[in-house]
Amino acid sequence: MTEIRRRPGDGTGGLRSGTATFESLREQAVALRREGLSLRQIRDRLGVHNNNILNSLVKGEPPPEWTKRPNAKDNLRAKARELRLQGMTYDEIQVELGCSKSSISLWVRDLPTPERRRTAEEASEIARRGWERTLERREDERQETKRQAAEELGQMSDRELFLVGVGLYWAEGTKSKSYSRRERVTFVNSDPDMIHLYLAWLAILGVERERIRYRVMIHESGDVHGAEQYWADLAKVDLSQLQKTTLKKHNPTTVRKNTGDDYHGCLVVNVLGSADLYRRVEGWWSRMAVEARVRNA
Repeated sequence: MTEIRRRPGDGTGGLRSGTATFESLREQAVALRREGLSLRQIRDRLGVHNNNILNSLVKGEPPPEWTKRPNAKDNLRAKARELRLQGMTYDEIQVELGCSKSSISLWVRDLPTPERRRTAEEASEIARRGWERTLERREDERQETKRQAAEELGQMSDRELFLVGVGLYWAEGTKSKSYSRRERVTFVNSDPDMIHLYLAWLAILGVERERIRYRVMIHESGDVHGAEQYWADLAKVDLSQLQKTTLKKHNPTTVRKNTGDDYHGCLVVNVLGSADLYRRVEGWWSRMAVEARVRNA
């Protein structure tokens, strides 16, 4: 009888452990699947965090309909064929449906070609409007994909945020080198959402706000005061609590892309007395790296 160790998380690092047989877990998993739960929901309900085992538990059970993405292409294909039979050109179908002409060509190539009824100028105008419609449709699809992905993720647990934060810091935070030992926690970024996530991570680690220091880095040609106010508002601190801003010298031979009203430079976030925290981050990351190497072996 196969035993599986279950690991329901209870915070940033602690785990409660227990064992259950594969057969008993599969019975529960199948029942939950038939109730309409997603894999993620079953994972959280049963505390099984190994994807291979989780997939084995529900093997043979179809996913609920609400987790499946609709195939909009099928409807577009049928509509494109209908319009082609009405005598529309590729350009006209593109204006109507917003899909690419290459897709239209594949869908309707077995249908008869309609007679040309327009001048070259009229056809060119239709083609222009068709391309604009295609761009609009692609943007709608892009936003819909992002919306669905956000729903799939759902609410993050403290443990998930903890792990994301470790990876985020190791990718973007400052790191000690063998030739330059600097064990301190410092994070620099221009993306406000990255800063929000990082500050939330520090909070679940129990880092007191009194230990956090903020400093703005921005090109001297930017709106320095506006950037200081922007980052102070985001960090929920008074302007007087910001350390002296670091100004980057402007190189007149360089064409900068990061200009305009949405350019606020970067925010530097330092944690005072953070040598021990840095070593813990290094340890957390080394364990995550070991897990990744085992999976790739």
